[in-house]
Amino acid sequence: MRLEDLTDSAQNYLKALWTLSEWSGGTVAPSEMARHLNLKPSSVSDQIRRLTNQGLVDHAPYGSVKLTDEGRSLALMMVRRHRLAETFLQQMLGYTWDEVHEDADLLEHAMTDRMLSRIDSVLGHPDRDPHGDPIPAADGTLPPAIVRTLTDAEKGESVQLVRVRDGDPSILRHLEKLGATPGEIVTVVDPGESVGVMILSSASSDNPFPLSRDIADYIRIAGVVGTVDPSH
Repeated sequence: MRLEDLTDSAQNYLKALWTLSEWSGGTVAPSEMARHLNLKPSSVSDQIRRLTNQGLVDHAPYGSVKLTDEGRSLALMMVRRHRLAETFLQQMLGYTWDEVHEDADLLEHAMTDRMLSRIDSVLGHPDRDPHGDPIPAADGTLPPAIVRTLTDAEKGESVQLVRVRDGDPSILRHLEKLGATPGEIVTVVDPGESVGVMILSSASSDNPFPLSRDIADYIRIAGVVGTVDPSH
């Protein structure tokens, strides 16, 4: 099946399934899909049924949803379109990282393969988008997964922020003000496990700053030595 054979809605579902499973590391519940897409559970159930009939997802009754091999391949095509669109909007059109998601959602459906190839070339074949999310290559391969979160870092440890979940623009703006963006190196002054607030320091901040552990749990990190630079 070709990507163009699917409706925009079906494309969005496949992309959402991949994105949610990418963060959770497993299968996705229909209720989680409904929250992510801001849709009624009944609408999500209907679309999942159609995708199941097309052989693009596996869904046991009352169970979670998983992409089939064909569904995964198509989902990665959509993820590639979306993340290259976000990178293009930021680097070439001056969008901020909290602005790119909504317009990339529109642009991804209008892209031809030729346009996508040209954008990829102009950008220098990036492997991560403005939020540090990995951009699938044209053949569907991905950079190595980074699964460690900022809440895993210990007191006194210095780490590089590699990836930030981009679902809430207000959180992205907050992190921007703090200087807690992909590529930044921070040191854990206090992990704040008992109070739910971490205290961090960085070269871009004159003073240590607080960060909710709930937010920190959506930030992926790498060690300072041998880190992956999300800007390349």
